[in-house]
Amino acid sequence: MTVPQSRPPDIADGAPSARAEAYTPRFLSQQLLGVARLAAFTLDRDGRVLHWNAAATDLFGVPPDDATGRDPAALLRLPSEHRAAFRPGAFGHVWCGACTVPRADHGELVETAWWVYPIDDAPGIGVLALAADLRHLREEGPGLSMGGVLVAGPDGAARRDSGARLLRVEPALADGAAAPVAGALAGLLPPADPATSIITRRVLDLGCPAVSLSLTIRLPVVPYRGGPPYAPHVRPLAADTTARPDAPVRPGADTDAVREHLAFLGEAGQQIGSSLDHLQAARTLAEVLVPRLADFAAVELLESVVADSAPHFDRIDETTPMRRVAVVHDEPGRWDGVVPEDAPLLFPSSAPFVQAMRAGNPVHIPHVGPERAAELADLCGGPHLRPLFAGRAFLVVPLIARGCVLGTFKLLRKPDRPGFDDLDLALLGELARRTALCIDNGRLYRREVQTAQELQRSMLPDDPPDVAGARVRYRYRPAGQAAQVGGDWFDAIPLPGCRLGIVVGDVMGHGLTSAAIMGQLRTAVRTLAGEDTRPGRLLRQLDGLARRLGDGYLATCLYAIYDPVSRTCTLANAGHVPPVLVAPDGTGRVLDLPEGVPIGVGGAPFDTVQIPVEDGSRLVLCTDGLLERRDRDLDQGLRELCAHLAAAPPDLDAACDAVLAGLGSADPADDIALVAVGFDGVPADDVAAWDLAPEPSMVRWARAQVAERLTKWDLDALTPTIQLLASELATNALLHGAGSIRLRLVRGRALVCEVYDDGADLPQLRTAAATDESGRGLQLVSNLAARWGTHRTTAGKVVWFEHDL
Repeated sequence: MTVPQSRPPDIADGAPSARAEAYTPRFLSQQLLGVARLAAFTLDRDGRVLHWNAAATDLFGVPPDDATGRDPAALLRLPSEHRAAFRPGAFGHVWCGACTVPRADHGELVETAWWVYPIDDAPGIGVLALAADLRHLREEGPGLSMGGVLVAGPDGAARRDSGARLLRVEPALADGAAAPVAGALAGLLPPADPATSIITRRVLDLGCPAVSLSLTIRLPVVPYRGGPPYAPHVRPLAADTTARPDAPVRPGADTDAVREHLAFLGEAGQQIGSSLDHLQAARTLAEVLVPRLADFAAVELLESVVADSAPHFDRIDETTPMRRVAVVHDEPGRWDGVVPEDAPLLFPSSAPFVQAMRAGNPVHIPHVGPERAAELADLCGGPHLRPLFAGRAFLVVPLIARGCVLGTFKLLRKPDRPGFDDLDLALLGELARRTALCIDNGRLYRREVQTAQELQRSMLPDDPPDVAGARVRYRYRPAGQAAQVGGDWFDAIPLPGCRLGIVVGDVMGHGLTSAAIMGQLRTAVRTLAGEDTRPGRLLRQLDGLARRLGDGYLATCLYAIYDPVSRTCTLANAGHVPPVLVAPDGTGRVLDLPEGVPIGVGGAPFDTVQIPVEDGSRLVLCTDGLLERRDRDLDQGLRELCAHLAAAPPDLDAACDAVLAGLGSADPADDIALVAVGFDGVPADDVAAWDLAPEPSMVRWARAQVAERLTKWDLDALTPTIQLLASELATNALLHGAGSIRLRLVRGRALVCEVYDDGADLPQLRTAAATDESGRGLQLVSNLAARWGTHRTTAGKVVWFEHDL
């Protein structure tokens, strides 16, 4: 590509028509009338953007509101050597050039052709800049459409050259082209701006070539149209000695060979690149080479590439481990045992394989003699391999992608076939480059998949918690495609008072971003649930957090709290799939909950619903990946879920497996999360509660009640400790609380003691000095209990502790 970077000689005198012909390409002899979409913007005298048209937004990804008033050099991240052209008065004359700038919205690089005109006679305007996509100019070539701007030569005639694909874009040069060009340029600027006509006239006076392109066209490649590889066409097995030396050569024979090789290259490249598995790409390479180009092919990759467990080696030597990943030959059964696949290899530095990887060039031995055959056999496995090399043509081609060595492949041809010629070497070199990119892309893709899956797995819970009065089982099945790794999450959170929090959510979208958002929301739910927040309030706080984090934080969520003592379930929904409650007799029903809006939308309340649940019933929560398919909507999926749960066995694990087998698929289009909770309740004999009078004598009475209950539960060994801690909490409620006081003991997986009062102030753990009269009660609780905490209730607060049994 040739781009004028300085002022042409004819511009200084303002007489373009006479001298512009001096630098018009001589081979532009045909006619061209084209139109292309031009980005246009003007700068004020301080170099700030005044006007920014729609084409500029499309080209650079910057909206007009974001562009106005900014310096284009910083806005477009222009190269430093081109910035002077956009400073009013700094450059002094028309500038035509090209540079690469990144789009502001997604960072994609845009090759841009520029026309920059200094404007010194329009009020408030210092520069007019026009731009076009250089790749568009290359691809369209002659016959280009250019947003109303006439493409004309210095003499007013259109120009074209269809053979060389060379194009000159000139906003205006001749009197004959001035009228349409003036109208087109005016259309790029604000019509109400009085300076528009001044700018247009100025540009017409300064008319100059915009861009000259000289392109190199790649040789055509026949597209892959499906079916098997190109039919093998083995060249003559030996030279034809019967042909006369003076026999005429068929015209076009070399052209046919090139065309045949290019067709094979295109089809082989399609097959090798059809898999995202880097090892499968290596095997496909060996398969397409035999028998078309060789009688024996083997692909060896670096061990780090095969395992993808370490970075590439900076230095290749005899300590570099390799692995043979593919072997293909035309003698079935002969070499399978002596040249096995998946064999580890170590080659000395003098081996041709190491030399090819070090130099980055093929190693070609046209004829392997007996001594060299013995040497190669020893390198590859032993003397029994000498017949594989002896008398054959031998070629080792390195596999290199993005400057990193990945391995090699070696080829052998039998003596009855011609050796590798220049055309073969060129073809194999191109095929090696394509294959290396496919292998490296597959390796990177697998690493991305593993990263996404590990990220998602690390953010999901491990084993379900073991809590009193409830049984929890999880099932999770990721999407079948790595690109579909999403933000489904679920959790079961033990809460004070033997209660259990259950949450299921689904972040909108897929990919690493959704998985990361899922992790943040799951952490926030666990934090809010630890404060014993009611479901509706928890969803409101989660919604506020999501809106503060960003616009992309959208998710559906369902949160429920099961109380095994009162045998109630409290739920709130934020646009999620409703749960199914299965009664002890096996009948299931979809709970009618207020749907709510998804998390992150805001502006709507989340209503809380409390329902009684029987012992032996089950609550099933899931994400829409289990229910929705192309042939099944959500309502139908819920009906089928109820039917499968009614027929499922009572065991929770078996029920979950039956539901997945009936509704799920082995390769789901979306993540599937399933949580089943069995409600057993806490027996009434394991709960004791007393209402305490708010007077000092109630502490001694409470100690006596606790001792009596612990004796009944055969927990006499815990009596001194539990009495001390319960009396401390009761005393705090008497001194710092308000209203009525209630003490409750619950025997579950641990012994739970709770003290309720109507006060609003939550007690805080602090360090008591030697002379302090208070502050030691919670210190005792913190040191002697396994866990303790405090949270607000509807009417006041509760302070609790747990002691392991």
